Amino acid sequence: MSGPSTPARTEAATGGWAIVGATVKGVGKKYSQDSCDTLSVAQGRAAVLTVADGHGSAAHFRSDLGSRWAVEEFTACAEGFAREVVRVGADATGWTGLRAEARRLPQQVAHRWRERALLHDCNSPASGGPRLPGGAGGGGPDLAVYGSTLIGAVLTERMLFCWQLGDGDIVLVDADGVPHTPLSTGPDMGDETDSLCEPEPWRKMRTHWQPFTAGAPPAVLISTDGLSKSFADHQGFLDFATGVTERAADQGVPAVQAQLADWLERAAKYSGDDTTFVGAFAATAKAEKGSAW
Repeated sequence: MSGPSTPARTEAATGGWAIVGATVKGVGKKYSQDSCDTLSVAQGRAAVLTVADGHGSAAHFRSDLGSRWAVEEFTACAEGFAREVVRVGADATGWTGLRAEARRLPQQVAHRWRERALLHDCNSPASGGPRLPGGAGGGGPDLAVYGSTLIGAVLTERMLFCWQLGDGDIVLVDADGVPHTPLSTGPDMGDETDSLCEPEPWRKMRTHWQPFTAGAPPAVLISTDGLSKSFADHQGFLDFATGVTERAADQGVPAVQAQLADWLERAAKYSGDDTTFVGAFAATAKAEKGSAW
């Protein structure tokens, strides 16, 4: 997505979730390598959230396309899954089937992403030479140029499913205001990260499933690593996540959406990186009133 800031596709929730999202390009960058998407499903009873971070180096000079395809294909695959999660609801007899489908989803997304990359490379070879049948003439497709990470989540009032390939963060803020990072692998991986351009990337995708036995959490937040890198330490990033959740409860979700791009612009000045954030907040009377989206 290009431009200083591009809001995610949002829809005011009529049921359980209100959604926000924005992305900004890094300081001094010509255009952003990040992408994001959000979708409200089943009259707001489910939310689909996703972000992707194109690698952006000279070796990955088409990664803006790769990140865009990543969020588009994840959203396309996750929408039907989200409807099924809503349908199953609290019926525990259907949870085994949901978990099996959740395990298949990364491979579906990766195959669809690869098909788009191969088609694009066939029509416009990254090597600059003609692409001939059997890979002759152009050295075979070079999908590394499209390399991108991917984080996605499907959220209902009953459960959370999330998937992650590469860097970035997903934070669940519970009813006590405590942040949890269910897919964290510890310290930042630096310049090396898992990618959709690798062979069989679904095998490296981390997954998490969590039923909400005591009610849905106030917020689930996803961001590319440009946000967490803007803080002096990881605790500062977690404090930001809880602060955003508190702001949504106190001032309303529309107020968070209105200020989000400014917050990300400030973060991008510190990290120097493209910065993207999407979030779903449990809909309350306070969160739903206020100015229009």
